[in-house]
Amino acid sequence: MASSEGQSASSRGRIVSLDEFRGYTVAGMLLVNFIGGYKLTVPAILRHHNTYCSYADTIMPQFFFAVGFAYRLTLLRRLKAVGAPGAYWAVVRRNLGLILLGIVIYNLEGKVQSWEQLKDLGFTGFITQAFRRAPFETLWHIALASLWIAPVIAARPAVRIGFLVFSALLHLVLSAWFYFDFAWGPPSVIDGGQLGFISWAIPTLVGSLAYDMVVNAEPDRLKKLVFWSCVLMAIGYLMTGLDGALDAPPFVQPSPETKVDMWTMSQRTGSVSYLTFSAGFSLLVYALFVVLCDVGSLRVGLFRTFGQNALAAYIIHGMVGGAVKPYVPEDVPAWFLTFGFLIYFGICYLFVRHLEKHQLFLRL
Repeated sequence: MASSEGQSASSRGRIVSLDEFRGYTVAGMLLVNFIGGYKLTVPAILRHHNTYCSYADTIMPQFFFAVGFAYRLTLLRRLKAVGAPGAYWAVVRRNLGLILLGIVIYNLEGKVQSWEQLKDLGFTGFITQAFRRAPFETLWHIALASLWIAPVIAARPAVRIGFLVFSALLHLVLSAWFYFDFAWGPPSVIDGGQLGFISWAIPTLVGSLAYDMVVNAEPDRLKKLVFWSCVLMAIGYLMTGLDGALDAPPFVQPSPETKVDMWTMSQRTGSVSYLTFSAGFSLLVYALFVVLCDVGSLRVGLFRTFGQNALAAYIIHGMVGGAVKPYVPEDVPAWFLTFGFLIYFGICYLFVRHLEKHQLFLRL
């Protein structure tokens, strides 16, 4: 991609490689979220795990990578258009909207059966129960991580790298102090829990750094993308050995006796090793889309549809899954699971494609 192509892509408002990468990530999410519960049929690499990084566990970090990329792009534009107060107020509004949407989608943890029980619970009890687990999922983590890195997202690369390292170290210190034991449970948290935003900042900031290389059309950007992806993946994996012995490599299921601690790659705890490796893997996958879509001319309509309306796809897929999965029990043979998945995937696509045809894009 020549320099003029990079500039024109930025000025048009769409970066093809980002849309296609995000669309691929949405398609991957639909796959792993639908088939993940079918342990009798689906290989381990396609299911979520708490003790290593499977293919399924790479999907969520890719969303954060794409968020960081787009976050820097849109904020820099807003800073030029409306100045700092207006631009950062838009950031706050957007992420408060995501938090509110997350409450609606995920609900609060637990429930009360009577007015007396609610009074006995009290404000402290309500906070402790309602926010113990359920709301801290994807949308909340995106919102909180975006607010966490807001002071540096528009800064030069050295500042963002420094903040990334600071966030990783802070999460490690808190994990060693108390947070790993808290997050592992019981009851265990989801996707890193209350302090997960600190480590989810890692792939988000890596996405913002990828933006600099791609949009500025650096001549050696592909080499840099691949080099830094390998560095991050190596660091993430080597971190698993800081407890005395390296864990099984990513995508290789460990034995059930493997010790689990704060160094283990775990989406459940949002561990730094997991998110460092996954940030590197996201960078490598994105580099492939740069080659195919920006250097080359690949265009996948399905990825475009999902990529330009990722939030709508995220909301829709849960409802469609709730309608289809009751008729796809856990012990179905592979052919029936494939049939059920294709129905589910097709319905999701039809909804999002309909929105695209009518130029309806759900963004906050």
